[in-house]
Amino acid sequence: MLLLKLSNTALAYRIRLCSPSYVCTYVTQSSLGRAPVASRKQVTVANDDGRVNWKDLTTREKAARTTQKTFHLGVVLTGLVMTGGVAYLLYTDVFAADSRTSIFNRAADEVRASPRAQEALGPANQIQAFGESTWNRWARSRPVASTTRKDGNGREHLLMHFNVDGPRGSGVVNVYMIRNSTSSEYEYKYLTLDIKGQATIYLRNTDAEKKPKAPGFRLFGAQWR
Repeated sequence: MLLLKLSNTALAYRIRLCSPSYVCTYVTQSSLGRAPVASRKQVTVANDDGRVNWKDLTTREKAARTTQKTFHLGVVLTGLVMTGGVAYLLYTDVFAADSRTSIFNRAADEVRASPRAQEALGPANQIQAFGESTWNRWARSRPVASTTRKDGNGREHLLMHFNVDGPRGSGVVNVYMIRNSTSSEYEYKYLTLDIKGQATIYLRNTDAEKKPKAPGFRLFGAQWR
């Protein structure tokens, strides 16, 4: 048995539907033709996941989302700046032609390639170059000692020394390089190898290379100096 009762007022009407077991339900005018509104949590800086559309946010929620996005942007920019700084330091200290690491490797290669150094130290592939001397053989990767200064003409002077060791002996390599104000690379002034009990071995000496030779003369068909 189905009973239908209409209740009409000036503001709304109510429909009562009763089943044969006399269980009744009510439908009001305000609930007809309109989907129920789902409740949601308030959007804050901590819980905003971007699912709620911007137009559905309140003024306070919009401020919270703006703060969150600004914070995330700041984190990204800080990371980019730090990454760029690390890359710059890595390039200037390791990969650049005028970096201390590059100059050290360049000088060490010249020592290994020198026949005079090989005679005093041993075969090139057995000559080791390292920083400050230490009792711990595993700690030979210490920074190489070096200093720089500028003179009154704007030239930059680089002084460096490091240790070398081979099966026949050990010594200290001294590097003196100069870079003019108009140049981007250092040039050797001298490169020496000092071995205890032996005379200094000059691997590079620009003063001697630039020294003019004494003029000679010819006598009896031969050149005399």
